Order: sequence, then structure tokens, then C-alpha cells
Amino acid sequence: MTAPAIRTRELTKRYGDVQALAGLSLTVESGEFFGLLGPNGAGKTTFINTLVGLVDADGGEATVFGHDVEDDYREARDAIGLAPQEYNVDRFFPIHEVLEHKAGYHGVPEAEAEERAEDALKTVGIWDKRDTRFDWLSGGMKRRFMLARALVSNPDLLILDEPTAGVDVQLRHDLWEIINRMNDGGTTILLTTHYIEEAERLCDRVAIVDDGRKVEVATPDELMERGTDTVEIGLESPPATAPTLSVEGARDARMEDETLLVSAAGGSSLAPAIMRELEAAGHTVTSLDVRRASLEEVFVDMTRADHGGDTEVEMEVDA
Repeated sequence: MTAPAIRTRELTKRYGDVQALAGLSLTVESGEFFGLLGPNGAGKTTFINTLVGLVDADGGEATVFGHDVEDDYREARDAIGLAPQEYNVDRFFPIHEVLEHKAGYHGVPEAEAEERAEDALKTVGIWDKRDTRFDWLSGGMKRRFMLARALVSNPDLLILDEPTAGVDVQLRHDLWEIINRMNDGGTTILLTTHYIEEAERLCDRVAIVDDGRKVEVATPDELMERGTDTVEIGLESPPATAPTLSVEGARDARMEDETLLVSAAGGSSLAPAIMRELEAAGHTVTSLDVRRASLEEVFVDMTRADHGGDTEVEMEVDA
């Protein structure tokens, strides 16, 4: 049986008075596209830095493909390609040389390192900029280069920390296509993002973390099913006030712009019963639509609940 790409158990890390990780336990299966969501300060970057050896945990354990990140550091680190959110690049060499040096750090012979650098730059679409220094690249090309640097060691686990932060929509979609191809080829991907659409479109499963611990792990669809849908019902003669409904699970019925809005978990399954009750009460239904809860709404609800209903959450949705 293949060892999980990532397994952590009761991982803890404190910085002074700040508890960055508070017993975080997660398992990411080999070949999975796994999303890590959480508000700012939730512990996502500390978690990643623990996996790649930049931070020593205070307690617990973490393995990458069965290799302990501390005891088997070299094996664990060689399996990981990291594209961090912040730029930490040697700015004095052409970018193809930077990639060759990076491959060399992983024990790749010089001739093979040159080939890998070429392949990585072609994969992300900036081979024509190979003789350019990092500082001379545009913002979008810098993001592409960070991905190329993560790929040059041919990692089994690709960790992407906010890979599309600040880029335009077209580049975001280009990067999605690249990393989807990597995942289709068998590479495990761990993605942190503030863009809800990325998690919905790309991830097999999503973990929501807050205050350094796991809140929930599920598929995006499973999470959205836990949210509150809105059933929008048009009536032939809209009443001034919302009709009283007895359908179990239907709540918060209200009139808005002559449309009856009913909040309900699992709105699609409840819609027929709501229609029957309205028609039995003498109302004529002229239209029906169900607006599903979004992953963003579920995320906000879960993290607010984790803070007793009071937290600021920074997430973004593409226009």
C-alpha cells in the first residue's frame, strides 16, 4: 500500500504567545489534489514550512510519503516541490541558471539539470525568457517562474502557496491548466488559496483550518451540501407577507421584490414539497429556482462558528 503523500498527527508550533499549530492532524493521499483553506493567521504557511523543513514543530509528527520530515529530512525534501507565496529567488543569474542550481541542490547531474530547467521553463511558457534575470520579469512571469522552480526537481508532491495571488484572470486559468496536467500525470498537489473558485474547480478534497487546527475535511460538493440554499419562488398573486410553511427544513421565508425566498438546507430536495404546500394553500407558482450555497458561504459559516460567530475572513471570488 502506498504511503500517504502527507500525514501529520497532533502537530504543534508556538511563536511566543501565538499558537500557530494546535494539534493539526491531516492526511493527503498520494495523487490527490488537496486544498487548504483558512483565514489569515490560520496556520497554513506554518504547516507548509514544517513539511519542507523551514520550521521545527514543537510536538507531533509529520511524514511525506512515509519519510519523517525531521528524521528523514533529505528524502522528504527531495519529494517536495514548493512554490511559496513570497519571492525568494537568486536575482543575480539568468532564470535558467537559477533552475539549474536548484536541480543541483537535489543531486541532479549538470547535464540533466540543464534539461530539467529547459523542460520546466517550457512547461510554464517562459522558455523565451531563459536568459532574463528574475527582477526583469513581469509580475505574471514571476509567478510562472516560481512554479517552474518547484517543478525542476520532478517532485512527487507539489506544494503551491497562493500560486495565483495578484495575477490576472487569464494567467490564473493558464496556471490552473498547468497544475491540472501535473496532477493528471500523478503528482500530488497541496494548494493553499484565498480564491474560492480555485478550490471548487481544482480540488478533490478541501481542509478548512482555523487557529492552527482542522475544522473540517470534505469534498467541495460535500461542504456545499452543508450550506443553506435559497429557494426562489414566483407567485401569480404575490402576498404582502410570506406564507407560513410547515415543510421540515424550510425556514426564513420572506418576500423580496414580489418573489418568495425560502432558506433551506438541501433546497433542491425540499422544493417540490414547498410547491405542493403553497398550491394546497391556494397559491399559483409561476417560477421556481434554487440558488445553491457556495463554498465561500460554507467556509465563512464554519470559521465564524469556530470563533463563536465573530471573525473576519478574507476570501476572494473571481469576477
